[in-house]
Amino acid sequence: MLLPVSARGKGRPAARNRPLAVVFVVVLTALGFLAWLNLVPSTRVGFREASSFSSPSDSTSTSSDTHSATLALEALAEAAAATSSAADTAAVPAPSSLQADEEVSGGATQGKDGNLYPPTFVPSQANTQPRVNAGFIVLVRNEELEDMKSSMRQVEYRFNRKYGYPWIFLNDQPFTDEFKDGVRKVTRSEVRFGQVPHEHWSYPSWISEDKAAETRERMKNVVYGSSESYRHMCRWNSGFFFRHNLTLDLDYYWRVEPGIKLYCDVDYDPFAFMQLNNKTYGFTITAREFRETVPTLWQTTKAFMDEHPEHVAERNIMQFLTATEGGDDWNTCHFWSNFEIGDLNFFRSKAYLDFFDYLDKQGGFFYERWGDAPVHTIAASLLQDKCKVHHFDDIGYKHSSWDHCPANGAYHDSGRCDCNPSQSFDRHSWSCLNLWWASSDEGYPSYAVP
Repeated sequence: MLLPVSARGKGRPAARNRPLAVVFVVVLTALGFLAWLNLVPSTRVGFREASSFSSPSDSTSTSSDTHSATLALEALAEAAAATSSAADTAAVPAPSSLQADEEVSGGATQGKDGNLYPPTFVPSQANTQPRVNAGFIVLVRNEELEDMKSSMRQVEYRFNRKYGYPWIFLNDQPFTDEFKDGVRKVTRSEVRFGQVPHEHWSYPSWISEDKAAETRERMKNVVYGSSESYRHMCRWNSGFFFRHNLTLDLDYYWRVEPGIKLYCDVDYDPFAFMQLNNKTYGFTITAREFRETVPTLWQTTKAFMDEHPEHVAERNIMQFLTATEGGDDWNTCHFWSNFEIGDLNFFRSKAYLDFFDYLDKQGGFFYERWGDAPVHTIAASLLQDKCKVHHFDDIGYKHSSWDHCPANGAYHDSGRCDCNPSQSFDRHSWSCLNLWWASSDEGYPSYAVP
């Protein structure tokens, strides 16, 4: 509803009414002068005789003088009226302003407090771009609630509030009501909660638990070397996350972990990017693995390739993985899988399932400390054409003490990213990104993503 013009000026009466006050004083003064001329003729004559504009022989009558004064008064009144009209005209908003107010109020609704409220703008609802069958897959524990909420705020602010993809939370234990309520308050998107089946988080029949315990004791000085739960997690992330009932309706996933940070706005849909370009695996950071955790992983991989040559892609990325031309040794380079965007159908493929089953039977998840990052990397690099792997250079990301910050100044000059490229892990000697650029079809990222 538009307010009356008189109401809009409320609060500034002096500026609005000053011209009328001037008119009122002028008129009263003129009326008083006219009355003086009529009521004090002798004084009036004396005044005229003293005036340099009067003639001693002037025989003009009192009525003639009154008529002249009246004409002067009318002129003053006309001038005052014109002044008042101009002031009123200036106080009324121009038609364009009124029209703008009408446009603004067009979709407004009145609240219970009596105020008019503009339409609500929810980015994910306003965004009409078609969505992909995708979501965020999160393996998290109840005690990690605060770190998880922090990660969600990052992802929602930088990306998901514009797209509204669902969150799928999985845990080897039942989620508490506190955890469920806590994460629901961070997003407007659909939220799902599931428990990892016992058979996916336990020792398979061919594993000796005593031998596994001996391994953990022997590796207690290695990062996560003594952890039993870490090994179950790596095995689950390697072979089972894509089989959970809550993920079966998804084609693509974005893995999110507690305590991460996104440095850059993601203004396009990475899931749609993956689908449009037939990509199956995307990453931000590459690093080297601790050799003492994977002493036989590469030999086991080579044995698998010998037994299943049909699964090895002709245009693979062996160059990224091997320190020697013949592929006899693995350089331990891998994609850091705590951030990954991938095609779930690749992991559900026969080639990948055969590869995982082969590794699983060798016992390396428990008798050594094989991580899901090397497993995903080797599979994505060897079991498909290398054009299917993508480096998300434009997505600034941090996990723990390592991060990726785009080097292209366009991301920073536009206000899209908030990080320091000179401190990015990409320049660390432990990073394998230079090797990736030299091995992949994409090469060095030479332009900024729109």
